[in-house]
Formats: sequence, structure tokens, C-alpha cells
Amino acid sequence: MKKIVKPLFLALGFVALGLGTLGIFLPVLPTTPLYLLTVFCFARGSTRFHNWFLSTGLYKKHLEGFIKTRSMTMKKKIAVCALVTAMLAVGMYFSKPIYARIIIAAVMVFHWYLFFFKIKTAPHGGKKLKDAKG
Repeated sequence: MKKIVKPLFLALGFVALGLGTLGIFLPVLPTTPLYLLTVFCFARGSTRFHNWFLSTGLYKKHLEGFIKTRSMTMKKKIAVCALVTAMLAVGMYFSKPIYARIIIAAVMVFHWYLFFFKIKTAPHGGKKLKDAKG
């Protein structure tokens, strides 16, 4: 079974890496979540590729700060939420069934909740975390 699963994780990791890298240039593809998927898949598929990805500038620029501090700057939160909201709004606009629109709206609200209430806000420099009490 491992002989099948590891190559699948490795292949999915490379697909996520490619799409995430395209996301740097195309605003409709979310870079950070795709790179998180890359790290996850490489960790399950190949120690060598996992270590390689952790040493790349792509990882260091887009994920390292979030992984270490589990926080994002407010600017980054707003940018990600604006992009995701725009993409979901397009899907909502083109969806005819009301249940599809309700599901998309629920996903949108959950996304806002997650980003603004569950992910800590880092100061602009990203060195210290904002204290929750003020």
C-alpha cells in the first residue's frame, strides 16, 4: 500500500507546487494554501523533496513566517480574504440553485471567521505576536 500512497502524495505535491508558483503571477490562484499542501504532501511522499522545499526561497518567502509564528500580518489577512471573497462571489453569482449560494456564503463567512478570529495577527514586521488582551 505504501508503494502506491507515497508516489500519489509526491505527485500531488508537485501539482500543488506548480499551481502555487503560478499563483505568484496569477491573482486567482492562492499561493500560500497551495504551498501548505505542497509541504504536507512532500512530508508524506518523500523526505528528500520535503527537505528540498523547506530550503527554497518560495517556502521562506510565503510560508516560513506563518509556520513559525502561526500568525499573519493584517495586510496579508486582508489580501488573502479579499481574493478568496472575490473568487467565491463570482461562484455565487453564477450559481443558480439557492442551496449552492447558501453553501458558498457559509464558506465565505467561515473563511472570514477563521482568518480574523482564529489566526493571530502579527505586527507589520512579523517579529512579535499581537497580545490578545490589547
